[in-house]
Formats: sequence, C-alpha cells, structure tokens
Amino acid sequence: MISKKIPVGVIIPSRLEQIGPNDYFLERAIASALAQTIVAEGRVSLTFIIGIDAGASVPPRLAERSDVVWARSDTSSQVGALNAGIDAAGDRFDYIAFLEDDDRWDSQYLAFSLGVLDGCGFVSTTQLEVDEHGQIVRINDFPTPSGWMMPFDTLRRVGRFDPAMRWHLDNEWLGRLGESGIKRCHLVDAMAPNSLALAEQVRPWLANVVRFGGDKIEVQRHTMLAPLVIRLVHSRSGTARIAVDPVLKQQSEAEYTMLIERYGRIPW
Repeated sequence: MISKKIPVGVIIPSRLEQIGPNDYFLERAIASALAQTIVAEGRVSLTFIIGIDAGASVPPRLAERSDVVWARSDTSSQVGALNAGIDAAGDRFDYIAFLEDDDRWDSQYLAFSLGVLDGCGFVSTTQLEVDEHGQIVRINDFPTPSGWMMPFDTLRRVGRFDPAMRWHLDNEWLGRLGESGIKRCHLVDAMAPNSLALAEQVRPWLANVVRFGGDKIEVQRHTMLAPLVIRLVHSRSGTARIAVDPVLKQQSEAEYTMLIERYGRIPW
C-alpha cells in the first residue's frame, strides 16, 4: 500500500534577484528544499508559492515550473509578498513553511521540523549565517521566518502579516502567536547551551527566545552540530540598511516602541 505524501506549501517572498548572470537566489532556495531527505524518501510533496512585487517580471524558465505558484502582490514590499503568498496558498496544504529566497535549508530541516510538530503547533529554529563569499559569520538564534513551519490551522488562527510593519513584521507575528496559546518549539543545534543560565552567558539571543517567546515556548536540541537553516547576510539586507541609514533606524525604533506598547515586550 502506498502511503499518501504530506502536502507542504513553502511560501517564498522574492524580489527575483540574481546571484550571477544566469542564476537566481530563488532557484537555490528551491533546490535546498527539494534536496530534503524526507522529500527524496517520498514522504512529503512540496509546492512553492512565490510572493512577488506588483509589476515584477517572472523569467520564462521560472514561469514554466510546474511546482511553483506565482502570487503577485498589489504593492512592492516584503509584507505584501508574504501576504500574497499566504492568500495564494489557501487551505490546500497540511503544513506551511516559510523560506526567504536568499536562504537555504539543511537537508534534514523538514524531517526534524515535522517530527517536532507531532507535539506542538509551531516550530522555529536558529540559523547559520554566512556572508556573500560563503564564510561563516555566526549562529543567529533570532527566529527568522526561514525557520518557521506550522500546521495550516496555526497560520489560519494567527493570520497574515501586519501591513503596518516594515522592518519587524516577524516580531509582530510572533507576538500574536504568543497570545494564541499555541504550543511552540524552538529547535537549536546540538552544541547549544542546555540551560537558560548558560544561554544568558554565551548565547544571549537564545535566552531572549526563551524570555520573550511567550508562555507556550520550549527549546529542543536536534542532533546536528550546525543549525538547520543557512541564512545569507549581505550589504543589501534590511538589517544592514538600518545600521547605516538614520531615517530607517528611526523607523525601526518606532516599530519597536509599538511592539512594546502592544505586547509588553519585543516578541521573539
């Protein structure tokens, strides 16, 4: 008897930026998802829902992919692309994952995440940050959306991203998740500290996940020595732009103030 594959929708917001003359970040992200062991074993089927800006031009070879659904936003923003992807995904999938187009998954990411979701309603994870030359920068314990996976019901309950947020829409969404009462697990590498006291000493951002992640969060180690998400840091990222532009920094700080007023903390 052939068991049914688990349908997973992978929402990818994309500006369709290129790595080189003939390669797109998006293709590399999709390739990392298709290289998952659980996909190769035939246990999971993936559909990629690509959220793009209004007026974006889709390259022909990407437009022809049968495993891709294109979701055009009516704006030109990250939040617009994400929400267009959510709307296009609908309720067709058992699980929803997010992946930014310049990030990649380790081949075990889906297997570990689905295993955790047997006992909770949302999983996030740490990332291994690398620069544009492939050099390791650091381990980043902040739960960016590239490490989010959840049953569809969780996304339905928490909802779309807040279009009022430009820089910290992930924090805001995590704030609503924390209020929902949904049990959440944050996956960390096998080398992560095994107590909050140690985390406060050597990986304070991991301690922030515990302190500011809401009442229903727990941290679990997986068996890999490195994180399950590889995150690209580059000069064009929002974080880099905020660091050098005083206007953008002011916008970022204003959003943090709104989050603290709304949730009593900056949600992690």
